[in-house]
Amino acid sequence: MPRTWQSNETRGRDVKRELDNLITQMHSTGIRYDEAVRQFKRQYLLEVLRAHRGNQCKAADELGMHRNTLSRTMAELELEVSEVRAGLKRPVRSERLVNGGLRQQVR
Repeated sequence: MPRTWQSNETRGRDVKRELDNLITQMHSTGIRYDEAVRQFKRQYLLEVLRAHRGNQCKAADELGMHRNTLSRTMAELELEVSEVRAGLKRPVRSERLVNGGLRQQVR
């Protein structure tokens, strides 16, 4: 079934199942609780920041925290906004796709 046609309940069960599997893997490989929580927070913040193209005010609002709290948490997790923004930059003009194919450089 395509993801767009799944109900929120079905997607929620899928996410829970994936999370359960991940937790089982983390436990079996000896990852400590504090490191697991740190990595979860880091990845979650990265996802929300990417969704808002690095805009910390919008990300903080979605997360339900103050902008300063987000900034402090990012510092604690050694997370730089430049990391987020680097992945969002458009490729140089010569590397962009044009009409479904790679743009050919004209000399």
